[in-house]
Amino acid sequence: MSHIEFRNVTKRFDNGAEALRGVSLSFDEGSMTFLTGHSGAGKSTFLRLLLRLDLPTAGQILVNGVDIAELDERRIPTYRQNLGAVFQDHHLLTNRSVYDNVALPLRVRGMLERDVGRRVRAALSRVGLLEKERMLPPHLSTGEQQRVGIARAVVCRPRLLLADEPTGNLDPELSRDIMRLFEQFQEVGTTVIIASHERGLIDGMGKPIVELAHGQVASAGANDGDAVAQVG
Repeated sequence: MSHIEFRNVTKRFDNGAEALRGVSLSFDEGSMTFLTGHSGAGKSTFLRLLLRLDLPTAGQILVNGVDIAELDERRIPTYRQNLGAVFQDHHLLTNRSVYDNVALPLRVRGMLERDVGRRVRAALSRVGLLEKERMLPPHLSTGEQQRVGIARAVVCRPRLLLADEPTGNLDPELSRDIMRLFEQFQEVGTTVIIASHERGLIDGMGKPIVELAHGQVASAGANDGDAVAQVG
């Protein structure tokens, strides 16, 4: 599990634009939280900082007490091994089977093939796609492709699962199904943070919501009493 703390985090780009400004938030271990706000509010930048794809201009991002900006290059891969990421664009390899797409992060780690098979099939079973493991992604529906992306993100059993607009291309019913999948992972102890602009969907989830506006926290609070997403 992962405890996350943003301490007065600012992200300023070379052109002077500030994607985040003075953001202070904390997320409890095993919580599920939504980031919302209009396009350009800073949601994607927030997730990129957690993925350690970008570095903050000022402030600290602590994951289990470790300032991730201070990680040297050798420790970054180890840090990312505890992360899973899901995007609106699934980034699937179209000429590889569903099985091979989900197996990719395990093979990159050098896992034995017999263990790869067990882990991949467990992940596909969780997202309801075990019977389609030999199919190519272009032959799947959009919702099924998104579920493959989720299976690939969780196959390494990450302690922190991040998603950027994971239901942006889906109809309302499929969107609810995808959100319920994320909820199932949270229920087994994974910390989940999802960026979404779909307030009609996330308001009904009963989970804490952080609203960003112009790079700042406009509001943050629990929707069901969970002590998460607290403004510092």
